[in-house]
Order: sequence, then structure tokens, then C-alpha cells
Amino acid sequence: MDQLINLKYVLGAIVFSAIGLAVYALGILVLDRLIPGHLWKEIFEEHNTALAIIIGAVSIGIAIIIASAIHG
Repeated sequence: MDQLINLKYVLGAIVFSAIGLAVYALGILVLDRLIPGHLWKEIFEEHNTALAIIIGAVSIGIAIIIASAIHG
């Protein structure tokens, strides 16, 4: 009897997702250390929109790099 879902592929997806999330979190932590001042205070308390846009763009860039590394 054929299985509808192959568990090998599900487990692989879960492992790669966990690795990708860990690398993404590490990238954000490194970015937080590289930027002078307190990053989250600037964004949430000081309402620094420009910094929030830059952090968002860098986050998307990191995510694209991780996705292409896992995919390809």
C-alpha cells in the first residue's frame, strides 16, 4: 500500500526548517551586535522608521540566502 505522505520528506523539511530558523536568528543577533546603540530600543521606543526598514530589508536578504542555500 502506498503512503499518501512520505515521512522521510516531512522529517527532512522539519530538519531544514529548524536549521534555517537557527541560522536566521544567529544572523539577526550578529546584526544587533554590529549596529551601534540598542537596536530594539531605537525601533520600538524611539520609533526609528528608517532603522526598521533597513532591518526588514536585511532580514529579507538573510532569509533569501538561507532559502537558496537549503534549496540548492
